[in-house]
Amino acid sequence: MLYWLLKYVILGPLLKLIFRPQVEGLDNVPATGPVILASNHLSFSDSIFTPLTTQRKVTFVAKAEYFTGKGIKGWLTKMFFVGTGTIPVDRSGGQAARAALDTQLQVLRAGGVAGIYPEGTRSPDGRLYRGKTGVARLALESGAVVVPVAMLNADQIQPPGKLIPKIARVRIRFGAPLDFSRYQGMAGDRFVERAVTDEIMYELMELSGREYVDIYAQKLKQLAPAPVAA
Repeated sequence: MLYWLLKYVILGPLLKLIFRPQVEGLDNVPATGPVILASNHLSFSDSIFTPLTTQRKVTFVAKAEYFTGKGIKGWLTKMFFVGTGTIPVDRSGGQAARAALDTQLQVLRAGGVAGIYPEGTRSPDGRLYRGKTGVARLALESGAVVVPVAMLNADQIQPPGKLIPKIARVRIRFGAPLDFSRYQGMAGDRFVERAVTDEIMYELMELSGREYVDIYAQKLKQLAPAPVAA
């Protein structure tokens, strides 16, 4: 109830008025049945703009710490993530990725829409990075179609590290659904999962027009030099 209240009454109309979303290909999102929205990840606001522009409820997952903060700030943060359809997942320990996939699988098996960022983290520089195979595992285990979603300028509206977004028109492009039913029963085959993931990333590259880099974004972040103290 809170999700729909925020989307259509409290928050959604205001955000649409301010950011005036320009959306291409929205009719590529099936009206019914399980769907995976696989998006490039440019900004914290991606998880706001994608659900804002679709008719169906989109469910993302996020680390449980976002839901356990103290005081007014913690409560507001929790309400924001609950209101945007985000489900908390315990990401501690070695089963974090599996826990996230299991949560999204429940959504898909109920006929819902799951949002996922195949890169696994926000792009550090706006380029598109190698996808992790979790999106392929999710598609193969659920049988859901995958709709690639290109965030075109979210990094200009809210660059990484910036709390207050700029006022500008957000642009989003939805691609044609990708059907991987030809690989039915092959979940767990790492070669198949890599092929599926690479196909999704290729479509995201074509849709977004962003340069593709064949390394994981998280690895690049780990290799980045630490800032030098003044």
